[in-house]
Amino acid sequence: MSDALAKLRALKSQAGSSKPLVKAPVSEHPGNPIEMLRRRMAQMSSHSSRARSLHHDRELHGEEIADGLLLTDNYLNLDLDFPSVLDGTFDRSEGIAAEDVVFFDTETTGLSGGTGTRAFMIGIAQYQRNGAGRFDLRVRQLLTTTLGAEREMLSTFAGWLTTSTVFCSYNGKSYDAPLLKTRYRLARMGNPFADLRHVDLLYPTRRQYKGVYENCRLCTIEDRVLRISREDDLPGSEAPAAWLNYLRGGSAHNLRRVGEHNHQDVVTLSKLLLHLVEVQGQSLYSR
Repeated sequence: MSDALAKLRALKSQAGSSKPLVKAPVSEHPGNPIEMLRRRMAQMSSHSSRARSLHHDRELHGEEIADGLLLTDNYLNLDLDFPSVLDGTFDRSEGIAAEDVVFFDTETTGLSGGTGTRAFMIGIAQYQRNGAGRFDLRVRQLLTTTLGAEREMLSTFAGWLTTSTVFCSYNGKSYDAPLLKTRYRLARMGNPFADLRHVDLLYPTRRQYKGVYENCRLCTIEDRVLRISREDDLPGSEAPAAWLNYLRGGSAHNLRRVGEHNHQDVVTLSKLLLHLVEVQGQSLYSR
């Protein structure tokens, strides 16, 4: 009995001496897995808040003239005085009626062209006479905000052209015109470029300034020849990402900058044409 009693007392003693388990505090050390997860969740919450804030900025300039198609229409008061028919010697061709010129530039989903590349923005500029008989500049831009709006954009652009239109671009013969021709073909629409004259200012610019400057890119000619300085300009290479980001629900900020870039491009073309006409005229006069 004494052995059994001793064992019983030992068991009771062990039972009575047991203490409730206490959870150890979570270490705040940055390497602790739980703390790392907590911090990661906090970062994700912060990023999500910033993303929501950016996505609230969805405002774009222009009037919606069709589903997913925006139009901006601006007049620049240049009040310039030059002949109604511009000397075409700079382009080694006949004269150009100033009011027939359509300066144009596209913003596209890629820089290499090809069937998979589309234009999501088309900008044009045209000389227009003001009340004093001098010339101002009208700038119009079309922007698609949905994939399905491309056909409306192409149709609207074609409606701006006449049989006397003279296209004027910078490297447009090699890039913009062929790209738009492809888009019209894929949309089963007639090509508005087919029978119209196209003056590509890249070639007379090269003849005039090749070897004078490091290159004849439009931005270089703007800066060195026309003395045009752009502020906060979005590089053309970033235009595709800006448009695709907007289509996916992102901020409109960079897409607005694409519009500003395109606007300046066509304004620059209008000034470059007059410059080339003037320079060529001076060189002929000096011979």
